[in-house]
Amino acid sequence: MVFKRLLGSLGVGGPTVDTVLDPGAALPGGSLTGQVRLKGGDADFTIEQIGLELVGRVEVEHEEGESEGGVAFERFAVGGGFRLAAGADHSVPFQLTLPWETPVTELHGQPLGVVLGVRTELAVAGAKDKGDLDPLAVRPLPVQEAVLQALGQLGFGFRSADLEYGRIRGTSQQLPFYQEIELAPAPQYAHAFQEIEVTFLASPGGVDVVLEADKRGGLFSEGHDAVVLHTVAHDGVELRDWNAEVDSWMRQLAERHGHFGGHGGHGGHHAAGHHSGHHSGHEPEHRSGHGMGGAVAAGAAGLAVGVVGGMAAAEAIDEIGDFFEGEEEDEG
Repeated sequence: MVFKRLLGSLGVGGPTVDTVLDPGAALPGGSLTGQVRLKGGDADFTIEQIGLELVGRVEVEHEEGESEGGVAFERFAVGGGFRLAAGADHSVPFQLTLPWETPVTELHGQPLGVVLGVRTELAVAGAKDKGDLDPLAVRPLPVQEAVLQALGQLGFGFRSADLEYGRIRGTSQQLPFYQEIELAPAPQYAHAFQEIEVTFLASPGGVDVVLEADKRGGLFSEGHDAVVLHTVAHDGVELRDWNAEVDSWMRQLAERHGHFGGHGGHGGHHAAGHHSGHHSGHEPEHRSGHGMGGAVAAGAAGLAVGVVGGMAAAEAIDEIGDFFEGEEEDEG
């Protein structure tokens, strides 16, 4: 999906820009490549700078409720300082390095419903103008994929994924938002959890896996959240028995519920204040090391059905298109 954009500040007869990303999903912390293609207008123009910014659709919770909008989380200068002749074609190739915390938009090729894009900005004739906005696909790192595969095989079911504005305390989070992947509990944990939320915070050294469980309230008690954090290195992913390890994380989370009473009940997951500091100020209660070895579990490909099957691919793609078209109209 590509939107060609006439530079609005230059009016009819100005140059157009068309940014084309190379095929395939990128990796967090990996390279993003493509080309910015310019078409000269009715006169010569000086292209002072070409910039690309990464944007995401982010949800923000506030006193009036919840809203969402585009948030830019990284910017790059990829070219400029040249004259674009009238009617001339000019292409500027680029190679960018994505932030390690870039959210994941798909799993085994199936969309999770998270909207990311690459927006082009040009400085032309002393004015800045937004160019086109193109969807960005990001696949999970090996650690992220292994954890999600294990959750799917253990019986956890995909509910939704989104980007939440705010920071997770007790972590080295860099971006102004974080991704939450919400899962229905596996049958063996349904008595303890209403849902599980998984957040990945990747860095060059590894991945922090933040797990939050909404505890079920009893007849005379409110439900509240339990949060734990596990740090996993990038190396040796294939040597671990992920089903066993992730199941141990879930058992640990269930067993630790008694330790969360002092934090106060939320009475519901999306309580006020949740986004100002992750989990209404909860700091992760437990941090584990790199953990167990063993052979990686077989049959991991079943996760795409177990976790991602709840969202139809066409539905997610339509949603992405609607969001980008709305952004284009707002800026026009």
